[in-house]
Amino acid sequence: MNSLTTMPINKQAIAHAFGRAAKNYDNIALFQQQSGQYLFDCLSAMPGNIILDAGCGTGYFSKQWHLAGKQVIALDLSASMLAIAQQKQAAKNYIQADMECLPLADQSVDHCFSHLAIQWCSHLYTPLSELYRITKKGGIVAFSTLVDGSLQELQQCWQKVDNNRHINSFMTFAQIKRTCHDWPHSLERRSWRVTYPSFACLLQSIKGIGATYLTDGRQQQGLMTKNQLAKLLDHYPHVDEQFPLTYQLVYGMLYRE
Repeated sequence: MNSLTTMPINKQAIAHAFGRAAKNYDNIALFQQQSGQYLFDCLSAMPGNIILDAGCGTGYFSKQWHLAGKQVIALDLSASMLAIAQQKQAAKNYIQADMECLPLADQSVDHCFSHLAIQWCSHLYTPLSELYRITKKGGIVAFSTLVDGSLQELQQCWQKVDNNRHINSFMTFAQIKRTCHDWPHSLERRSWRVTYPSFACLLQSIKGIGATYLTDGRQQQGLMTKNQLAKLLDHYPHVDEQFPLTYQLVYGMLYRE
């Protein structure tokens, strides 16, 4: 079993961080929406009616599944995120739960969909095995997660500012492949390079999606000091006021036997 991180996960604090971000999440989560569309398109071509959206957030993709005529179960760790999904009428059912312990019966859904949520779990194997368990034979567990190399521009800048670790650690592609060894699967790595019109927008995007939470259980008190911000800005690579940030994603499919 491979750990997604080298540190313990504080699930309550993570849920709280995403809860604080919930109100403005859709306005600044364009990357999440764009990168998730690829996973959605891959799975939407498959027959099957009951879809679990695991780590649904504010229900952006739950709503897409609903509009496609599917019976959607929207599941998230954050009650605030689920409340917004419910306001959108994004799904048929809403469940506040942890992907590492799903309150669903074996083989109870046709497919599972989980976009950029599974990296918040302590171990990759546990949520994948849970998603696989509840999927009917012939179904698919479609997931995406961040991998090593994500946020590299910001990581490199922080190394020039202080010796503390400010960026979450992510698994490598090889580690994910080993973790999926028990199941028939396919994996694909894709790189996304997002540009922001200002450094403030870049930082707001990361903070707004709840991603400022550190995996060792510590929450940053504010994103950074003014002095740290000035130093980061000095070191950050940018051209013509365009600030790039790279995300490395793995898209995975587990085929339920």
